[in-house]
Amino acid sequence: MKKTFIFGHKKPDSDSVMSAIGLSYLKNKLGDHTEPRILGNINKETKYALDYFGLKEPEYLNDVKLQLKDVNYHKGFIIKDVDSIYDGYQMMLREGLTGVPVVEKNKQFLGLITIKDLSHMVVNENFENLYTSYDNIMRVLKGEEILRFQDEVAGNIMVAAYRSTTFINTVPLTKNDILIVGDRHSVIEYAVLSGVRLLILSGDAEIKEKHIEIARKNKVNIIRTPYDSYHITRLLPLTNYIKTMIRSYNPTKFEETEFVDTVLDINNKLKHTNYPVVNKKNQCLGLLRITDLNEKHPKNVILVDHNEKLQSVEGLDEANILEIFDHHNLGNITTSAPINFRNMAVGSTCTIVYTLYQERGVEIPREVAGALLSGILSDTLILKSPTATPKDKEAVLALSKIAGVDYHTYGMDMLKAGTSLEGMSKEDVLYNDFKLYTVNEKTFAIGQFFTMNFDEMQKELDEYISTLDEVAEANHYDFIALYVTDIIKNGSYVIFNTKGQEVVDVCYEKENIPEGYFVENCVSRKKHVVPLIMEVFEN
Repeated sequence: MKKTFIFGHKKPDSDSVMSAIGLSYLKNKLGDHTEPRILGNINKETKYALDYFGLKEPEYLNDVKLQLKDVNYHKGFIIKDVDSIYDGYQMMLREGLTGVPVVEKNKQFLGLITIKDLSHMVVNENFENLYTSYDNIMRVLKGEEILRFQDEVAGNIMVAAYRSTTFINTVPLTKNDILIVGDRHSVIEYAVLSGVRLLILSGDAEIKEKHIEIARKNKVNIIRTPYDSYHITRLLPLTNYIKTMIRSYNPTKFEETEFVDTVLDINNKLKHTNYPVVNKKNQCLGLLRITDLNEKHPKNVILVDHNEKLQSVEGLDEANILEIFDHHNLGNITTSAPINFRNMAVGSTCTIVYTLYQERGVEIPREVAGALLSGILSDTLILKSPTATPKDKEAVLALSKIAGVDYHTYGMDMLKAGTSLEGMSKEDVLYNDFKLYTVNEKTFAIGQFFTMNFDEMQKELDEYISTLDEVAEANHYDFIALYVTDIIKNGSYVIFNTKGQEVVDVCYEKENIPEGYFVENCVSRKKHVVPLIMEVFEN
């Protein structure tokens, strides 16, 4: 069963991480194969919750872009370097391909052979030399083993085409010769006495027992074949090891993890038909025919706690979005086919996931209950946020009972763990809980940080402003702000980039609002902040 990745937004908060964990557990219990993932570093609050309930931090997901492993390339289509040229040709013929990768022991990639190489060999190569195995010759010539002394055969190909007496008197034979002959017993006797490397009997020719004995004494290999001399001379060069055909030992090849768009860019320049596919150890996995890129299998994904493209993973356009579970306003993500989209006006995505458990009748284990509880308490500020709904409270009461904690005490401890500034840079504070929004082709960013002591941050206010200015400039944001929320005072201090003065003034209907301005009853980014800023940009 194909794996499905479940993840939240790029700057993971507790709700996005915990809803991914809770939903993945539910999906797997229902028979799916899913994994929760994160798109960035988790914050201190989330780490506290994971550690408290003994949960493993989800693995990082860099992107969901199409890779070669998502394409139906010709997996396992390789040939050993000691197989014959004829075998390689037959493989290409059977599969309708024009190339085949050649490998050494342990499937180490050696080179690529193409139909073009084969044509060049047939037209231009010298057919006098042979370097192959006894088995290759037997297989290609449909041979019968008469005598075998070596498994590998190398030498000069000769045909007894003259009259017997002329051949014996004028053609010297050596131990490096491979002789093709019919039922010409005098020539056969001359060959075995000379100790040739290999004697090939054409047309199922008979050989006298006394000649076999001489051949055995002189260690002459003998093969008998039903083919006539003409066909043998045509087929014998094709019994050569296929590695003898390799002209380039370093052709363009791709690792299976390479992005499809990168492969297409390179192919636009090279215009090749075939590319070997390898792993990081240079072991060949198969052959990519460039037309194989038309048949691909995108990665399956489920989004939680967001439905904005800017907030999601890189390469989302190349993925197969199966479902979305969110509690925010509708964003700009589009799909090529209908999907399940669960959007509820609740304070947390974890509340939606809790509802799914109830609907499916699946029992929630303690650690998963703790995860979902943590996400709800974080996003609703322990049910104090105006975004909190009766459904959130119902979920909190049920989950806290399963998790075995007093939700208020646990919630306060969790939020306190997340408000510590120890070891955090100004960027860390900004990106602790950070989201991007677009409206009328304008982009703005809002970071939110919870604290119970703003005085410590106010001492370094200029540095925070400078950080916001730099981030806005580097990313071409039209506005950026950091809302520092004090859950005790039930409000937020707003710090904004220098060029964002007018936006803040319009939002709060005052002139020259100072940095660090305290906005009463402002604790929810979704309800108290984003709608105001969107209205400014819309107008």
